[in-house]
Amino acid sequence: MDLHSKLLISSVFATLVAAVSAVHAEPKKMCVFDLLGANGPTYSQMKDYKTVALSWGVELELKPYTSERVAAEDFKSGLCDAVSFTGIRARQFNAFTGSLDAIGAMPSYEHLKSVITTISSKKAAKLMTVAPYEVVGILPGGAAYMFVNDRTIDTVGELSGKRIAILDSDPAQVEMVSFVGASPVGTSITNMFSKFNNGSVDVTYGPAIVYEAMELYKGLQPNGGVIDFSLVQITLQMLIRKAEFPEQFGQKSREYTLTQFDSSVALIKRYESKIPKELWVSISEQDKSGYLEVFRQSRIRLREKGIYNGKMLKLMRMVRCKKDPHQAECTAEDKE
Repeated sequence: MDLHSKLLISSVFATLVAAVSAVHAEPKKMCVFDLLGANGPTYSQMKDYKTVALSWGVELELKPYTSERVAAEDFKSGLCDAVSFTGIRARQFNAFTGSLDAIGAMPSYEHLKSVITTISSKKAAKLMTVAPYEVVGILPGGAAYMFVNDRTIDTVGELSGKRIAILDSDPAQVEMVSFVGASPVGTSITNMFSKFNNGSVDVTYGPAIVYEAMELYKGLQPNGGVIDFSLVQITLQMLIRKAEFPEQFGQKSREYTLTQFDSSVALIKRYESKIPKELWVSISEQDKSGYLEVFRQSRIRLREKGIYNGKMLKLMRMVRCKKDPHQAECTAEDKE
C-alpha cells in the first residue's frame, strides 16, 4: 500500500471516529470571551478545544463575547455550561487559580509554565474545584505592559498623580494604583483602551495584541511608549459546572490545555514583535527592583484583605526563588 493510500485511510478513520464521538457526546454551551469576538485568537483556540472535547464525550456549542462581564454573568446564571475568560474574572469562582494574575507575581512565561504545570497535575485536582465550579484549563494570555502617553513615565515615582485606567471589576487594581499615588480611572475592558486613545487617561495596560487590535498607536502619539517590563501575566481560564460534565473531563482537559502552552506563547510573541522597536522603553535594573518591591508589598496587602489566595502566592514565590534565589524577596521576613 502506498503512502497516499495510507494517509487517505487514516483520514477517513479519523473522520469516522469524530463522527461516532459526536453522536454519543453531550451537548454543552460555552461562553468564550475574546476582545475581537469570533475573529479573535482566543475564540480560534476554543474551536480547536471543541474538536478535542468530542473525544471526552462533550460537544461544545461556542458563543463569542466581547464583554467579559456579560460572559461571566451568563455563566453564573446558567445560560452557559462552560466559560473561557481571564484569570482576573475567574477569581470570583476560584480564588486559587484566579490569583495567578496577581500583580508582578510571574516575571516570565517560563515562570508561568512552571506554575501551570504544577497545578494541572492530578495531585492538584482538588484545588481546581470550588463547588459547583471546576477550572479545566489555563492558557497564557500574554504579559501585560504599560502603555504611556509620555515616555518619561517609566518609574514608580513618576506614576504619582497620573491618570491610570483600571478595571472596575478588579479591587486589586484599585489598591495598586492608589498605593503608588496615581489617580485610578474606572473602566471596563471594552473602553479602557479608547480612554487612552482619546487622552482621558495617561496610562493603560494590556498584552501586546491590544496594540493593533485596539489601535493604541493613536494614544501613543507623539511622545508615548510601551514600558518593557511585565506588570502581570494574564491567563485565560476555562471553567465548567463540574456535575454537568463526564467524570474525568476536567483532568483530561487540564492535561490537554497544558500541551497548548508553548504554541500559545509563540502566538503571543508574534503580537509582541509587531510593536515597533522604537516604541519600547527600557528601564534600569534599579527601577525594576523598585517596581518588584511595590508589587510584592501590594500582593501581601491584598492577601491580607482576602483578595489574593495565600496558597497560590506562596507557590508563585517558591517558583520565583527557585529560578532566582538571589532576589531580595527570597530572604525577606514578610514573606508571601
